[in-house]
Amino acid sequence: MWIASRLFLAAAALLMAVLLLVAGPVAAQDAAVEGVAPPAEEIAANARAKEAAVLAAELVQLRAKISALESRIAEQNLEFKTKNDAIETLNMIVKEKSQKIATMQNEAKGSLAAEEQASKANALAIELKKQTEKLKKDITEQKIKKAALEARAGNADKKVQELNMKLEKRTSSDQKRRIQKTEHALKAAEEELMKAQLETTTKVKQLREVHGAWLPPWLATHAARSMEVMSNHWNEHGKPAFDSFLQKASEKTVQTKKWAEPHLETAKTKWMPVAKEKWVTLKKHAKPYVQMVSEKSLEAYQTSSDFVRPHLVNAHQVVDPYFQEAKKLSKPYVDQIATATKPHVEKVRTALKPYTERARHVYGQFLETATTYHQQAQATISDYLHRHEFTKQFVTKELVWYLASALLVTPFFVLYTLLTETFCTKKKKKTPRSSNTNHGHRRHKRRHADK
Repeated sequence: MWIASRLFLAAAALLMAVLLLVAGPVAAQDAAVEGVAPPAEEIAANARAKEAAVLAAELVQLRAKISALESRIAEQNLEFKTKNDAIETLNMIVKEKSQKIATMQNEAKGSLAAEEQASKANALAIELKKQTEKLKKDITEQKIKKAALEARAGNADKKVQELNMKLEKRTSSDQKRRIQKTEHALKAAEEELMKAQLETTTKVKQLREVHGAWLPPWLATHAARSMEVMSNHWNEHGKPAFDSFLQKASEKTVQTKKWAEPHLETAKTKWMPVAKEKWVTLKKHAKPYVQMVSEKSLEAYQTSSDFVRPHLVNAHQVVDPYFQEAKKLSKPYVDQIATATKPHVEKVRTALKPYTERARHVYGQFLETATTYHQQAQATISDYLHRHEFTKQFVTKELVWYLASALLVTPFFVLYTLLTETFCTKKKKKTPRSSNTNHGHRRHKRRHADK
């Protein structure tokens, strides 16, 4: 992994050097094309770029040598490991043989065969010791070589670091200038983007206001002006008249309540029981007549329907073929009219779509509020009618519904009448007098002698 990282750094340094070599001539060519002589700073930058390229090449060579030395060190380390393993195995064998020799010497003292085996084992042990000594010498020599190679690699790393520092110092100034230029350009671009975004947001808001408005702009201005005129006229003429009307109405209601209180008490005590008795007797006497009328009306309806039904069937049979022929004849004309008016209808739909959606929304809200107020009015009216015994008999759902609707409509009707009286006052035309001044053709009245 360390070797791969070194190679990657070497490749990056090569790319930087090539880029610097390419950037210098290109800048000079651009200056020559524009017709401006390259300044001394650019010449110095080109010279620095060439020096940086040379240094980068030296860096690449040093890194290649370092990688070769590292590969050799790795190989020698492998050899050390193998030799150490062999020494350990030999030491184990020597120990085993020495143990066997000791056992043999203890078991078979005085026997010649044992002495010969012991001598052979001693000879083998001596040879193994010599081999281990040789291996130890080789290991020490290789360790010395390894230390020398590591020292050389350290020196090479130091040189590489120094060269990198030089390259960074030389390239940092140019990079800082370029970074400053790019930052300035980015700031200018961001400011332009912010301006464009603000303009687009303002335009979008204006378009939304136009599309989401209840009326088109020209009509909205006229409506606003008319509303201002109406409000001023209302504040000057309508509001005081309405306030005076409310005051008079409140006074009259108080007077009517005071006047009606004794009459209501007398009606509750005297007239209500008499009315109830008369109502019961009227129901008893009118019930058979109502049944007779209902039966006769049903009979008349059945007879009339039986009499009229065959005539209607005959008329339908007579008129149907003419209707089918007229339908066939008018179908192509109807299709032509539909095809001709279809694009205009679609244009009108697209133009009126935002206004219709807004109208639907407002209409839905109006219906919800109207239903809630209507239900509340029905509840209050039914409670009020159920309080009195005389009105409790006549309470039905239909009656309560109609009374609630009338109660809700009355304030609007009163406002309409007030507005028509205040704003739509018609001036009476003066009848022109007859301008005939010639009375010569009139006859004088005859005077009788008796008078």
